[in-house]
Amino acid sequence: MRKEDCILFSGGAQGAEAEFGINAERFGIEEVNFTFEGHKILRHRGLRVLNHEELKAGDVSMEYLSRLMNRRYTDSPVFRKILQSIWHQINNGQEIYVIGKILEDKTVKGGTGWGAEFAKLCNKPLHVFDQDRSQWFAWNEGSWTGRKKGDEPVIQHVHFTGAGTRFLEESGRKAVEELFRRSFA
Repeated sequence: MRKEDCILFSGGAQGAEAEFGINAERFGIEEVNFTFEGHKILRHRGLRVLNHEELKAGDVSMEYLSRLMNRRYTDSPVFRKILQSIWHQINNGQEIYVIGKILEDKTVKGGTGWGAEFAKLCNKPLHVFDQDRSQWFAWNEGSWTGRKKGDEPVIQHVHFTGAGTRFLEESGRKAVEELFRRSFA
């Protein structure tokens, strides 16, 4: 795999998405950031503003999502558009990397959790760095498997997605940087 062929799909928002973009640029990886009109983002490199039809393609029932994620979500127009843009991020990546927190019910906290669940539904390789545990986990046959030091993930596909929490901690920032270093240095 040549890094010149690789594309990061993300959203350019504050936190993990911005950090994925910073590292993509640092390592010479093309980046596509899905967003929508009026959404505040930090990354403008590879910006892809979704129109109303494209957003609608990523629509999900809030009732279905609430059942799938074992929690209730607000049905505000902005939150719905965020979920729709996350759909595009996951749909375009062949392999998914998320920074966040894995909850006891095996879902990932926040709106980011929808991206992780969608990746599971699509049977895409899914890796989550849990900031609370400072460890990478891989989704495998219905459960999370912790990755030991020296066995952390390496990007394997030319089209990959980087997503995650807006509340990026130093451990998450370091995890993204090391992922890119392992994969592209």
